[in-house]
Amino acid sequence: MFPKNTWYVACTPDEVTDKPLGRTICNEAIVFYRGHEGKIAAVEDFCPHRGAPLSLGFVRDGELVCGYHGLVMGCDGHTQSMPGQRVRGFPCNKVYAVEERYGFIWVWPGEAAQADPALIPHLEWAVSPQWAYGGGLYHINCDYRLMIDNLMDLTHETYVHASSIGQKEIDEAPVSTKVEGEMVVTSRYMENIMAPPFWRAALRGNGLADDVPVDRWQICRFTPPSHVLIEVGVAHAGNGGYEADASFKASSIVVDFITPETETSIWYFWGMARNFRPEDQQLTDTIREGQGKIFAEDLEMLERQQQNLLRHPERNLLKLNIDAGGVQSRKIIDRWLAAEQSALIATDKVAAGQV
Repeated sequence: MFPKNTWYVACTPDEVTDKPLGRTICNEAIVFYRGHEGKIAAVEDFCPHRGAPLSLGFVRDGELVCGYHGLVMGCDGHTQSMPGQRVRGFPCNKVYAVEERYGFIWVWPGEAAQADPALIPHLEWAVSPQWAYGGGLYHINCDYRLMIDNLMDLTHETYVHASSIGQKEIDEAPVSTKVEGEMVVTSRYMENIMAPPFWRAALRGNGLADDVPVDRWQICRFTPPSHVLIEVGVAHAGNGGYEADASFKASSIVVDFITPETETSIWYFWGMARNFRPEDQQLTDTIREGQGKIFAEDLEMLERQQQNLLRHPERNLLKLNIDAGGVQSRKIIDRWLAAEQSALIATDKVAAGQV
């Protein structure tokens, strides 16, 4: 259903403070906490004593203590101690590779020995002072691939987001889809149009006139397992569009990290990075509030879509030219899943002495 030997965004640092955080990622119940010297750790959210969630416990001197009977779990998955008990021989918990980087906490829900921190995608906007970022988190009851479909085909903006970023010109603009290795790129360019409300506000936020024609662009980039970054923006018409000088435009990167919880639910980390007026915190807050409302408009549609698909599993869905981005993204996911399955079968054969 979803690749496990890869990096997903699990949470943000502010979610893991002096208390542990329990979160299910790819059907794996995981507890995140800060161990010694504040270093992030992640182990199976299961107490080997009576099966209580370790996330209902607390952190004491950098150690995770079960809130049921006081068992102390180490970052290595071994039980360290338990009041009045000998703990030698206690079963070991699964340990997850975890990294704190770019303002997110990343987890590798598969085999920790295969985790390579170098595979975490580089996010220039997260480390450069020329950029500002604001975002949030939604829990949505839908298959993670439905959200990828949603983001790789922005035609729905005309209808779902009619009062903010939608406009009829999106429907009228041709869409281009191409595959570059393991990246899928879907793009639209609209020339000499009036900006919708969200982008008029962005123009004003950058000190530009909002009542003149603009050129608009949407460039969606999917990379596995489930990351979608979208270059979006508007520029005063006749100044080069996407290539226009910064003095004529307001542009941003829409950040979408989609982390499967189960087969029918996700953790959706959304945000927007911009490279104009990065020092303006009030502008960051205003954009985040506006974007949060926009993404909230998708929630009911995706959850009701999921309910319909579960209700009618026999129905075949249509695939149109506007769906090419999502279709190609799913093909890459399927290849990853097949490769993981083949590796698992090979490992099982070796363990069984069949090779």
